[in-house]
Amino acid sequence: MERMFSGKVAIVTGGGSGIGQATAILYAANGASVVVSDIDERGGHHTLATIIGHGGKAIFVKADVSNPHDCEHLVSETLKAFSKLDIAFNNAGIGGESNPTADVSIEGWNKIISVNLSSVFYCMKYQIPAMLANGKGAIVNMASILGSVGFANSIGYVAAKHGVIGASQNAALEYSAKGIRINSVGPGFINTPLLTNAGMDDNTKQYLAKMHPIGRLGEPNEVAELVVWLSSDKASFVTGSYYPVDGGYLAQ
Repeated sequence: MERMFSGKVAIVTGGGSGIGQATAILYAANGASVVVSDIDERGGHHTLATIIGHGGKAIFVKADVSNPHDCEHLVSETLKAFSKLDIAFNNAGIGGESNPTADVSIEGWNKIISVNLSSVFYCMKYQIPAMLANGKGAIVNMASILGSVGFANSIGYVAAKHGVIGASQNAALEYSAKGIRINSVGPGFINTPLLTNAGMDDNTKQYLAKMHPIGRLGEPNEVAELVVWLSSDKASFVTGSYYPVDGGYLAQ
């Protein structure tokens, strides 16, 4: 039986760990040629080796998505390697500075907006023309549960993720009739290196887990399954939508 992404090409930013890594591997398992991108070369090459080790096809392209030239280069390298682009998962992001609003540094604000929001615009700016050349494409942007609610001491992250949802909806209005579907996903707290890198110990993770009615943190593959569905023709009438995958967090 033909795999759902046979003959298709997918970009995954932030593909060196966590949700990005899980999604890149799942795309490849379903037949896609995957362009794994990350600022972390070691993590990116680990994902690459995993895909190739399981018989998949992939390349790694280092990119800092807060830099528009890197986003343009990423698409250029994709077209050079595979001649087209069908799918993009704009996943790369950071937790950023955690402080009350008046105490957040200007530098901290600018960095998180650049990495978590401006990057989504930069990526779509260069991905969309490549997809228009095919007459079809699917983009999934990484938002968060905090794209629809607040969270104390996280104004930069919350603002950026609200912006990702709005940007995704706006681009969907502009390009859905031209064959490009654009959606966003909103994970709850997921058990990824992002939590560890933010300095969260086991006690903090247990506290976060209790904030979800399901009673635990999510796992990267649980988000990857949703992203893959949204990227596939099974979601052919789905565009301009925001999908939480949050263990009931937003239902409270």
